Amino acid sequence: MLKKTLAALAIGSALLSANVMAADYTVDKEGQHAFVDFKISHLGYSYITGTFKDIDGKFSFDAAKPEDSKIEFNVNTASVFTNNAERDKHISSKDFLKVADFPKATFVSTSVKTTGKNADGKVTADVAGNLTIAGVSKPVVVKATFLGEGKDPWGGYRAGFEGTTSIKRSDFGKMMDLGPQSDAVDLYITFEGVKAK
Repeated sequence: MLKKTLAALAIGSALLSANVMAADYTVDKEGQHAFVDFKISHLGYSYITGTFKDIDGKFSFDAAKPEDSKIEFNVNTASVFTNNAERDKHISSKDFLKVADFPKATFVSTSVKTTGKNADGKVTADVAGNLTIAGVSKPVVVKATFLGEGKDPWGGYRAGFEGTTSIKRSDFGKMMDLGPQSDAVDLYITFEGVKAK
């Protein structure tokens, strides 16, 4: 009986330790160390690139167990910026992002699967999750890279990532038709999180 009790305590302690190891982080919105950039073909002749200026989120992460990571990411869609005010206004309209009705685009992870390391020795992973744009949710996979972690000059602790994915505008409800060459949108995401104290 004593052996069984000790074994149960050991298992319980191990599980508790495993759960405690994953740290909670807040995406560094105030320091503006979070970016969601996009690229889309313009009529097949050139590309339009842009970014979103207002982003927030949170995640849990343990470098020893990246598969246990979780992330929630929010984008204020009205913060779209393509270096042309009229175009930004049009993108925000009912023709595209429908910002008045759907002010947030969100990504919530459902799984993380490590895929190895890149040429720089950084850990890579497929981060699967649900992306919601203009009220429509679709599963996507982000090809992610863990860039590093450590102390910052202000007494905090940070972890940083980058990732890429491609989506189709036609998957997220009815949007203005710009032709098949303008359906695909390439996304690049990079951010730092500050560890909760």
